[in-house]
Amino acid sequence: MTRSSTRRRFQAAGAAALIAAGGLTSAGPARAADHACTTPKLAAGWHGDNQARLQQLIDRYGRCNPHRPGRAKPVAVFDWDNTVVKNDVGDATMFWLLRNGKIRQPADWKATSRHLTPAAAQALTAACGPLARPGTPLPTGTPAGAACADEINAVYGTAATRTGTAAFAGWDRRTTEPGYAWLAQLTQGWTAREIRAFAAAARTENLAAPIGTKQQVGTGTATGWVRYYDQQRDLVDKLRRAGFDVWISSASPQPVVEVWARGVGIDAAHVIGIRNTTTRDGRLTAHLQGCGSVPDGADTMITYIDGKRCWINQEVFGVRGRAAEEVQPAARRQVFAAGDSDTDITFLRDATALRLVLNRNKNELMCRAYDNGDGKWIVNPMFIDPKKQKTSPYPCSTTGYLDHDGTQGPVRRGDGSVVPDQTDTVY
Repeated sequence: MTRSSTRRRFQAAGAAALIAAGGLTSAGPARAADHACTTPKLAAGWHGDNQARLQQLIDRYGRCNPHRPGRAKPVAVFDWDNTVVKNDVGDATMFWLLRNGKIRQPADWKATSRHLTPAAAQALTAACGPLARPGTPLPTGTPAGAACADEINAVYGTAATRTGTAAFAGWDRRTTEPGYAWLAQLTQGWTAREIRAFAAAARTENLAAPIGTKQQVGTGTATGWVRYYDQQRDLVDKLRRAGFDVWISSASPQPVVEVWARGVGIDAAHVIGIRNTTTRDGRLTAHLQGCGSVPDGADTMITYIDGKRCWINQEVFGVRGRAAEEVQPAARRQVFAAGDSDTDITFLRDATALRLVLNRNKNELMCRAYDNGDGKWIVNPMFIDPKKQKTSPYPCSTTGYLDHDGTQGPVRRGDGSVVPDQTDTVY
């Protein structure tokens, strides 16, 4: 055996050992550290010792750590809405579509979601049916189309018709959210490029609008502004500069998040949003791509709670089939994750080194974050307009967990023990 082949075997064995240490991908080696390497330093603006904890993460896993040269990149995954930005870019896009008449009349409202109830389909048909031919845009930004806009917005925003009848039924509460999915499904008939253009227009409006702006949608009003969090933009930048492989996992439509993610330096290849299937000519359909054991068109596994785990495992770590729905060994998991809602709980729990939570008073998430059994959770108030302290304890021991069928129960640790009720302390 030659000396060079021996050296290659030694280097390969070293890389394998580092990957086995946890949270690293085998996508390729990061640049080896050298004497001139400087670890990026986070800007101020964090609660308590959170800045120090995040800096420790960068120092430990960043490319400048002299004890870990030549290793594969550590993975960091961020939720998007209300985690990297204040407010929801899916909402911003929906409101823009309604104001500008860019939702196409479906041939049958029931076909826009397998979870849409007959009552909701009937209400949408009554409000919108006479306004446009199937396949053509509905005039929801005009006085004549205001009732249609109101009905769509009610179904999307409240999961009920304007009369209060349930709009969706029969979905798995841990793998999909039919209202979130419905926004992606209502982009049917457009191309991804066209949706990116709509999202870019909405982005320009929402960033320019003063904080607190309301906009008219139909006959009502809705939130009309979005802001990037400076601290999160800085964190993403410093993680990337330190050699982390940074991803976005969002339950907003894929083309929409792609547009917004550019603002923090994340390219489309590192965005995982709700993904439509497409026609041969590239137009989006009302069906969604599947993940794990769920095929395309089943529309039941989006980037939502357990679905986020599946999509991260599949797209980031290359896990295929039913295995993508399961917890992976530490070597095939993210070292860092950030989120703000119960919709993020599963991929946050999968993070091996540190988990950042923005406090929006979400029961299961705050129960697990405050319980902090392994010491890897950190909690930060929202950077803009933070929530006030929750006056009553989080109901962790009774109703903090929402099961697949919608029933509530206690939040349980990995060993099955019940998390006690938690007091809100970071606000």
